[in-house]
Amino acid sequence: MSRIGKKPVPVPQGVTAQVEGQTVTAKGPKGELKFVVNDEVLVKLEDDAVVVDPRDQSKDARSKWGMSRTQISNILSGVKDGFEKRLEINGVGYRAAMQGKNLQLSLGYSHEVIYEAPEGITITVPKPTEIIIAGIDKQVVGQVAAEIRKKRGPEPYKGKGVKYADETIVRKEGKKK
Repeated sequence: MSRIGKKPVPVPQGVTAQVEGQTVTAKGPKGELKFVVNDEVLVKLEDDAVVVDPRDQSKDARSKWGMSRTQISNILSGVKDGFEKRLEINGVGYRAAMQGKNLQLSLGYSHEVIYEAPEGITITVPKPTEIIIAGIDKQVVGQVAAEIRKKRGPEPYKGKGVKYADETIVRKEGKKK
């Protein structure tokens, strides 16, 4: 029995939600998002809340039940408040700057790394060592942050590279004489 799936998803103030068949549509001040729920899961709108139930008690239906509820919760909070991820850059000479709509990264390579932001994502650089990625779709925001981090991930000896702001790097001890 899914503990997450049992809870109905309340529709926040200022957001309108519609359920048409297996498609859940949310419109809010930040934009509009859609999510198509798997056929194993039944979804309906009741009393300003979206209720998710499995169609039967099969393992497949029960495994998709909680995930569907969480996805619906994410689109409802995304169109109201949006999501953001923060990245930090550590290392001598490592820095980021905006070049129009593209992100320009100096990460110790012989060339500059240019990252083009996808549609619906805003990237800001308040400091040369800090990057903020914002958008309404949680999955896309996380994917963009992971792609930027992948350009030069943090290394364990000096901690140089791009890391999430809330990430802790487990440091290794260097060579001993």
